[in-house]
Amino acid sequence: MKDTNILDEAFEKFVGNSKIFKDREVLRHDYLPDNLPHREEQIKRLGETIAPVLKGARSSNIFIYGKTGTGKTAVTKYVLTYLETKAKEFNELVKFCYINCRLTGTEYRVFASLCQSIGVSVPFTGLSIGEVFDRFRTGLDSSKTLFIIVLDEIDALIKTRGDILLYELTRINEMLHSSKVSLIGISNDLRLKEFLDPRVLSSLSEEEIVFTPYDAGELRNILSERVQIAFCDGALSDGALSLCAALAAAEHGDARRALDLLRVAGEVAERESSDVVVEEHVREAEKHIERNRVVEALRGLTLHSKLVVLSIFHLNRANVHRAITGEIYEVYNELCGELGVTPLTQRRVSTLVNELDAIGLLNAQVISMGRYGRTKKIRLEVTRTLIREVLSNDNRLGRLVKYEPKCLSKHARGGS
Repeated sequence: MKDTNILDEAFEKFVGNSKIFKDREVLRHDYLPDNLPHREEQIKRLGETIAPVLKGARSSNIFIYGKTGTGKTAVTKYVLTYLETKAKEFNELVKFCYINCRLTGTEYRVFASLCQSIGVSVPFTGLSIGEVFDRFRTGLDSSKTLFIIVLDEIDALIKTRGDILLYELTRINEMLHSSKVSLIGISNDLRLKEFLDPRVLSSLSEEEIVFTPYDAGELRNILSERVQIAFCDGALSDGALSLCAALAAAEHGDARRALDLLRVAGEVAERESSDVVVEEHVREAEKHIERNRVVEALRGLTLHSKLVVLSIFHLNRANVHRAITGEIYEVYNELCGELGVTPLTQRRVSTLVNELDAIGLLNAQVISMGRYGRTKKIRLEVTRTLIREVLSNDNRLGRLVKYEPKCLSKHARGGS
């Protein structure tokens, strides 16, 4: 059978038998519903904080904290979108720009995105950060706008690049005459302030809003509202809906995970030509999503975090299944040398190990050595196969996956 015949069969099967979804896009993260259940308090608090812009005043800077999937981004976009509309009634020119710092990655690209949002053109690369910042400031001042900058996942940028971006933005109002800027930072890490210079903290003068995780009942309500729009009548069993909510509630009350489970379970049922999504489809979806979550987490790591994972990968290959920080740092140092990058200090690498432990890629366990004190034993929580698969496709690190560190020659080698 030709490949095109196989595809025709797959496409026709889908088109002819798809009785699950009315609109699967409703289950995507970036869908903004008309109603955000169980976030009324946060909506009100954010609305009250930014309300001064309706009278031409600059609002306080705000930091929003909470784990992934607790509604931080959805609430912020919901409130600011309504604010832009409301401001027209008061003849105020209010505009907001949303930037995901994890995706944007560098200060240059953040400032370039800000320029683009106000119609100022800058090249993709080639200018100094100072020049791009000056173009943004000049363009913004000439627009006479009350400008709100939303920096989502700001912790990802600060941990890898420092807080110079925040410092520049907190001081920008001193250089503006006709426009005003307020900042909204969104962070998954409640310890964000620990990474900030005291000068930045004093300039921020921020207010804080904390988003707590959803419980199973709240997640079920959120899903129930989406289900009515997303699924055909009778296409989702009550058991499957409850299971999605329970699984997501068990993992930090993450609404994104609940929506992902629901959507992927529907797609699994669709591929099996089922008319109803049942609990077994949810269990299958969980397996798919868990693998994808690990792949996404590995791909999204910073260069030095990837090098730490790769160091433990090589130790694991050499039959060192529970490494200590010193062993990891020795391999990490050698990999940095091969790559031509300056290694971080051992203390900083130890911090990276803790962060990798927190997101579930490593397991770092403190073990008592009796009168010799305590040490930390570190092991991989994901398979070597998956690490090899992801990092082999990394432009910078691909060749280091097959590299055999010289410092490991003292260990008996296992298979690759």
